[in-house]
Amino acid sequence: PAGLLVAGPARPWGQPAPLGTRLLGRNCHQPAGPRSSPEPRSGGLPEGVEYIPTRKAKNPMKPVGVAWYSLYSRTRLGYYFYQWQVKKARERYPHGHSVPQPCRFPGVKILPVPVLSNNYSYLVIDTGSSRAAVIDPSDPLAVQAAIEEEGVILEAIFCTHKHWDHSGGNASLRQRHSSCKVYGSSLDAIPELTNPLADREKVSVGCLTFEALTTPGHTVGHMAYVLDGGPFGGPSCLFSGDLLFLAGCGRLFEGSPETMLASLDVAVGLGEDTLLWPGHEYALECLTFASLLELDNPALEQKLQWAVQQRQEKRSTCPSTLGEEQTYNPFLRTHRPELQAALGLQRGGGEHPDAFRARVLKEVRRRKDLYKAT
Repeated sequence: PAGLLVAGPARPWGQPAPLGTRLLGRNCHQPAGPRSSPEPRSGGLPEGVEYIPTRKAKNPMKPVGVAWYSLYSRTRLGYYFYQWQVKKARERYPHGHSVPQPCRFPGVKILPVPVLSNNYSYLVIDTGSSRAAVIDPSDPLAVQAAIEEEGVILEAIFCTHKHWDHSGGNASLRQRHSSCKVYGSSLDAIPELTNPLADREKVSVGCLTFEALTTPGHTVGHMAYVLDGGPFGGPSCLFSGDLLFLAGCGRLFEGSPETMLASLDVAVGLGEDTLLWPGHEYALECLTFASLLELDNPALEQKLQWAVQQRQEKRSTCPSTLGEEQTYNPFLRTHRPELQAALGLQRGGGEHPDAFRARVLKEVRRRKDLYKAT
């Protein structure tokens, strides 16, 4: 599809595969709604709250400590800060921070909408019915402009988590599109949430099917969403929010390394051909950091060179594939001896393999939090 550029040995997803079976006998133009309603999973919240004070950087939240994060996520001050972010970003990037590269396969169009200083919202369209869903509508004006330009009906908002740079546009879009539902986890204080979802619950929007995955770690109620591309002869698509970025992962604001590791393993389990659509344009910084950990990784070197060229031209770096990510993303390579050796870590006697991997992830995350791109 247009704009689906990959570098390195990974195979680009080029021409669409032959069109698959099209759900015969099913009314694909039904309103959005749950297709199944499994009971919510039992069990407590993720253990621990790990937050490492970080450098002042380009992250839109610019966290400086636990106190700031609490103010941002739990008080009205966070919303006011978000409004300031939106205003500044509209002034600095009147046409968006990146050139979006739509992805198409028969019956589906995925349009990245660059918002704020480095966020992405995604408008996902069933082209047969002109019904659409949006993931994380950070700037409602930018998302509404895309909706009007595409001439589609907004039926669903899928919100990955509560942070304002992902949920701030929910209320405004709901006012414009009164029948639109807002989906997400009840464990996060998501604005305008109308339809709380359980793990593995599915929602239909026209002919599109989205599956919710509980992926805590960044926040307690973080969810990622998987679009099933099978009925259209295309790949599955993971809208990962702040779980997973190109060559990176989200900060552990409300979860332990063990929790984040389990969530990342859920993502990897979706398969190597799954397209990754992250919540931020962090590729260049994340790849540069990764290159300091693994000095002899050809896939990483090639991807970094490609990302440098993309960003020089202000082009988006998404999507990648989960197969690609496993060749250069340090947060998905905690099992690799070369990364473990680079960090100076060894598995202890009797230490469970996953416990060791969590320790590796914790160290990578610690170093990334302290890393300052030049």
